[in-house]
Parts: sequence; structure tokens; C-alpha cells
Amino acid sequence: MQQLSGQDAMFLHAELDGLPQHIGGVSIYDQSGAPGGKVRFKQILAMLESRLHLSPIFRRKLAFVPYGLGRPYWVEDPDFDLEYHVRHIALPKPGDWRQLCILAARLHSTPLRRDKPMWEIYVIEGLDNIAGIPRGCFAMLIKVHHCAMDGATGTQFMNIMHDLTPEVRDPGKAPPWLVERPSALGMLGRAYIDMWRKPGQVFDLIKQAGPTVMRIRRGREQESFHSLGDKPKTRFQGKISRHRVVEARTFEFAEIRSIKNTVPGATVNDVMLTLVAGGLRSYLDSKGELPASSLVTGCPIDVRSAQERSAGGNMVGFMNVSLRTDIGPPLERLEAVHREALSAKAYAEALGPRFAVELADVMPGNVLSLAIRTASATGLAEAGTMFNTVITNVPGAPFQLYLCGAALVSSFSLGPLLPNVGLFHIVYSTVKDKQGPVTLSFTACRDMLPDPAYYADCLQASFEELRDAAKTVPAARPAARSRRKTSA
Repeated sequence: MQQLSGQDAMFLHAELDGLPQHIGGVSIYDQSGAPGGKVRFKQILAMLESRLHLSPIFRRKLAFVPYGLGRPYWVEDPDFDLEYHVRHIALPKPGDWRQLCILAARLHSTPLRRDKPMWEIYVIEGLDNIAGIPRGCFAMLIKVHHCAMDGATGTQFMNIMHDLTPEVRDPGKAPPWLVERPSALGMLGRAYIDMWRKPGQVFDLIKQAGPTVMRIRRGREQESFHSLGDKPKTRFQGKISRHRVVEARTFEFAEIRSIKNTVPGATVNDVMLTLVAGGLRSYLDSKGELPASSLVTGCPIDVRSAQERSAGGNMVGFMNVSLRTDIGPPLERLEAVHREALSAKAYAEALGPRFAVELADVMPGNVLSLAIRTASATGLAEAGTMFNTVITNVPGAPFQLYLCGAALVSSFSLGPLLPNVGLFHIVYSTVKDKQGPVTLSFTACRDMLPDPAYYADCLQASFEELRDAAKTVPAARPAARSRRKTSA
């Protein structure tokens, strides 16, 4: 048995009505190069069955401690049924992009069952009318609960199902499958022992408070970072409905890089933040709802050490970055976003990149769950705005992948919405040798963003505005590398 970390359990506690906390993605495959020119559903089932032993996510489910007195455990499901988790459906004709996005949104809006392994795969046929995609392609939509993995471990999970050549590799013989049956009494005993460890963990966290306060004070004195102040409230703040919309646009990394090179020290992440800022600015302005002050985004940060790269679950820090949606000219906005990102990184380092992980570990799960539900029921979650949207960066495999001989030709990611935050962006890149696609996708509450195609057009226009402005400016000299470690 493996107990969930505090941060893993947090995603269970945050799962309220209309707020399922799973992540996922849609991958599109060209099966024309597969043996016989077609991939059959039974081939996908056979491939997955042969690889179940390569990831614990496939066959383990949750075992809950009685009365919520401790964090749940992962245990092997003795009744695991692969065909329950893998499903076969098709788009109606004509099988276009809009239909795929609508279907993906509907599937993504449905919570995962907690009495089974918390993942599902949908194999979707009928993609016959999507621009840039060959006829006869199929898609695979994956849903995995956030308590099982984050974006970084999601990339490893995806690699298990794919091959580097059209030939399906032999994963080797699976070890014996051992099924544990935890007892309620045993889990209560462990919870009792954990309870006595809590004061020591809290004391360790408190000991870090003094140095943390000093680092933050010193950073403010040196003007390494600044406070963002009150965040404006937009249409994306409020009660989240059960319904979702998704959309995506793809850009070339070479063009993103050219834009980056116009501002000394800027990163590709800065460009993507600026791109989203331009899209939000245009969209809200068209509704007569653009705030005078800048919108703020939350940005998750992978805080794993090199030794923890293979660890599952979640190890995520967080930083808030001003998007400078109050600035019109795109390159001026990019320069400002670059400065804001540096400020946010400096503050995150002063606070401690693992602070969120350590805090979640010391908070009793039932107390955290009660606090989240109380805030939602009383409206406290909607009273204040921590950030207006989320933008996260998920790196993909920088090489061609195949599923049962079918070549992966396109993909985009799906994210969870948070209380009072009804818009979530994911930047997914598969770049090799400074070439390749960068896909920007978003998941949103349908009541807050009823016109996803229009917002996607705003993002596309924001990119084109940045690209055209960058062409009028010579590339800047690379800035001197900072000794400060950042996630960008």
C-alpha cells in the first residue's frame, strides 16, 4: 500500500460538484502507416494489457481511511477490468474539429469513479474532416485523476503506451500481480501513528518560517520582486458549472523563438504568457469587460529534484504572474511580462519552491476537505481572487511516437478548473532541435466562455500580432545568464 501525499490528497478534497479534478489530453493518429493500414480496437486493448505492469496507475484504486482520519491509500484493484476503462466511440459525420472539441469537452466534464482505478481512455474514430489531418485518423482521449499524477508524470505515463517505431515493442514478462486487501483497523492504526508525527512536521515547517520571512523582506528591500496587489474580477471568476468547452491552436516553435529573441533575456514561456494576455485582452475588450488593472495568472512549477524525476503523484509549486493586459502594444507587453515573470520567480524562490508541497503534507485531510467545502458553500471561495486563470507548461516527447503502428500527428491537453477560476490554459510542446509544434489549449466553464472558437481566434490573432511586431525589430543580444535557478 502507498499512501497519497498531502498534495495528492488535496486534489481529491478540491473535487466539488461541477469541479472534477482530472487531467488529460487528446492525441490524433494517422493509421495509414500501420500494418495493413488500420489499427483495430482489439490491438489497442492487447497492447495496453501487455503494459499494465509498467505503471501502478493502471490497476490501483483508492482505499479510504474510516471517518477521513488519514490520507487515502493506493491499493491494487482485485476486480480490475481493462475493458471498463478503455472505450470505443466515433464522431458523427462529417467528423470535423468542432465536433471533436465538443465531444472532448463532454467526456472531460464527467468525474471519474472513486471505487475504481482513476483513469479512462476513449478511442475515437471518424476524424474525416479536420484541416491538416489525413482522412481516416483516429483520436485517443485520456483522463487521469490529478491525485495520481501531475503534468510531469503524465508525460512518463504517455510514453509507456507509445513506441519509437511503427513496430510494437515487447514490454517483457509481467511480474506476479499481488493484490492487497487493507483492513479498516490497520488503516486507523497507521492514522494514529501519523497523528503523533504531525507536531514534529509542523514544528519543522515553523522553523523554516523565520528564514523565509527574512528572504522575503530582503527581496522586497532589494526590489527583486513586488506585490501584485488586488486582482481584478472577470467573467472567469464565480461559480463553475458542470459543463466544459475546449479548444486549441498550434504554433511553430521557430516563430515563437523569433519573437522571444526581440527582448533581451525573454523566454519562450514569457512569449506564451504574452500571447495568452493578448488573447484575453482582445476577448474581454470585445465584451466590454476589460479591467483597467492587469489580469494575473497562476503558473504551476515542477519542484522535483533530479532524484525524484521518476516519482509519481504531485510535486508542484506555484507562482502568480501579472499578464500586463493593461498594455496594448504587444512587444511592450512582452517586455513587461518578462519583468513580471522574473519578479514572480524571485518571490517563489524566497518563499521556498516546495512550500506548497510541505504545507499540504502537514494539514489534516479532513480539515482541508471541510475548509474547501465550507468556503464553496458559503461563497468565500468567490469572495477573493487569487488569480484570473491558470497557464501551465507541459513538455512532450521530442521525437516521433507511434501507437500500435499509427503515427502521432497532433495532440492537445485538457486541464481541471479550480474554485473561482473558470479558465485553464496548457502549453504543450514537442520540440526537437529548435523545431516543432507548440500547442496552446484551454479548458473553460461553458457558462463563462460560451464561444470557445472565438476565444481561440483571439489567441491566434494575439500570436500574429506578436509575430508581425517582432519582424520590425532586430533580434536582441542574449542577456547574461542569471545564477538564479528558474523553471522557465
